[in-house]
Amino acid sequence: MSRRREAVVEAPLATRLTVVLDHLQDAYELGLDRLPGDHLDRLAVALDRAGARRSLSADHTVVGVFGPTGSGKSSLVNALSGTAAARVAARRPTTSEPLALVWGRQGSDELLDWLDVRQRVELPDGTPLVPGVAINDGHDDGLDDDDGGGEAGPAVRNHGEAAQSSSDAGTGTGSVAGSGAGSGAGSGAGAIGDSGGAGGARRTGFLRRLRRRPAAPSTVHTAPPAPPAAPAEPLHEGPGLILLDLPDFDSTALAHRGVVDRLTGQVDVLLWVVDPQKYADAALHHDFLRGLATHEAVTLVALNQADRLEPQDVPAVTASLSAILAGEGLRNVVVVPVSARTGLGIDVLADQIRALAQTRAAATRRMAADAARSAAELLPFAPDHPVRPPSDAAREALADELGTAAGVRVVVDAVRSSYRRDAHATAGWPVTRWVAGLRPDPLRRLNLRSRDLAPELRTSSLPLAQPAQRARVDHALRVFGDAAAGDAVEPWRTSIRDVARGTADHVTDDLDSAVTGTDLETGGRAWWSGFGVLQWVAFAALVAGLAWLGVLAVLGFLQLPAIDVPRVEGFPVPTLLILGGLAAGLLLGVLAALLARWGAARRASRVRRRLLAACSRVADDAVLLPVAREVGRCNAFGSAVQAASSGR
Repeated sequence: MSRRREAVVEAPLATRLTVVLDHLQDAYELGLDRLPGDHLDRLAVALDRAGARRSLSADHTVVGVFGPTGSGKSSLVNALSGTAAARVAARRPTTSEPLALVWGRQGSDELLDWLDVRQRVELPDGTPLVPGVAINDGHDDGLDDDDGGGEAGPAVRNHGEAAQSSSDAGTGTGSVAGSGAGSGAGSGAGAIGDSGGAGGARRTGFLRRLRRRPAAPSTVHTAPPAPPAAPAEPLHEGPGLILLDLPDFDSTALAHRGVVDRLTGQVDVLLWVVDPQKYADAALHHDFLRGLATHEAVTLVALNQADRLEPQDVPAVTASLSAILAGEGLRNVVVVPVSARTGLGIDVLADQIRALAQTRAAATRRMAADAARSAAELLPFAPDHPVRPPSDAAREALADELGTAAGVRVVVDAVRSSYRRDAHATAGWPVTRWVAGLRPDPLRRLNLRSRDLAPELRTSSLPLAQPAQRARVDHALRVFGDAAAGDAVEPWRTSIRDVARGTADHVTDDLDSAVTGTDLETGGRAWWSGFGVLQWVAFAALVAGLAWLGVLAVLGFLQLPAIDVPRVEGFPVPTLLILGGLAAGLLLGVLAALLARWGAARRASRVRRRLLAACSRVADDAVLLPVAREVGRCNAFGSAVQAASSGR
């Protein structure tokens, strides 16, 4: 029932971890091509490791034993496991490979394959979890002294071989599956195996012969079983544990350091073993512990070789190490003084490891700590508050600037002049309207009067491609980008500005299409024709009067009989026709000019609104939307990082 309650307690942590990893995955995808590459690489590694670890055994807790040269890691592993297993690895030709002591084989192979650990010691079912039996061999470095001393080491079989049958194991011939381990002095309660009798002598002789033979590159060891009297938790019902004896992190061999660096990021629990002489080693604190401030829940520190200190000095050294750890951010990590030689503090350290294994939550806590560290690394790139989208004022200013660069004023002036020109050519005085035909059409000069083509097929002669206009577009985009970026943090401020400026070529083409696609109302007006008819009537009256007077003048010159001329109120009709036609033509011309000026202004105003609206649409579609998407991406990244940091 206790295990079930522990699982229920840890369930919210696993649920929160899933949510946090999802947020970090979103942050990774949103930060691609935006964040510095090294941060993205570390985040990708953390996500990959979390995904791989969650797919492997959740019943096993992997404890990595790290330490510098001479700290006594191997002897401490032997003391914690109650075996001499680490000595087998220490006698192998290659010491760069870690050694795994496995409680509970089921599900461990895939986990160890992922850890790339080939040297494996499999403890039989029934072996207590971290019994904490000290191996008193007089050495702190874990190396065998080769004199036997009444000890029996673990038997070995090649990795991948089938397990020996129970009958072979019981005969003592062939592979040994039940040899003991321990010291003569420690063969009482808690000791493993039996070192006395003929069977013990045979096992000791087998171990000595075994150590003289070279080992296979990849091997699996089987440690001796626990005695029946020892309290045990069978691993097929209880938690599993993998204890890793690792190379020295300060080794001069690059392969050793590479193994330690890799497994530092993969194991569930980090057990750091230091000694009184080098517990303040800069390589340990600067290269490792300083970056693990979020990993307090899965960090253990053992001050080995504490028996070399005077009893009254142990608290002072322990307090000094605790203060150094607090300076690295590990304020709640307990320092356990131990001695692999005398057994001091081994039970305390074993209890801590056993407690972590029994909760089955160390892997989840480790992944949660990695996620917290990844989120903390991303916080400097996340905005404290959402970046606001571009304001209406910035959008209007951009549209106006783009309109100016697109030549809206030039087009509007051309529309105004073209209207007045066409109106005069149709409704002006016939005597002078031919002059309008001599003036070039402003819209035709801009190639905006191709009436036979659809608007989308027209081409313009606007000066958008000229350097001055391109510079104006670039300036407008730069100003808009600065306004849109607001107080965004880097790299998002730069990315928002780059997105705005990167639309320059697209904007230029879209502006040209917008102008040519706008209805410029190049057609005539109905009143032009009416005025044109009246002008011709007035002009006809003028011509008729002049012709009539001309006939009268010719008759008088030839001394022919004169023709009576009708009079109106005493004024000759031909004279009235001339004066009336001339006055009407001039009056109609002036009135048509006034109406044309008014109509041209109205048409220019309508066209200006259409052109500005078209430029505004270009600003929205070609500039505002990409910038808004980038602002939204920035805000989504910030939300994902903030949520991952808070664990929501």
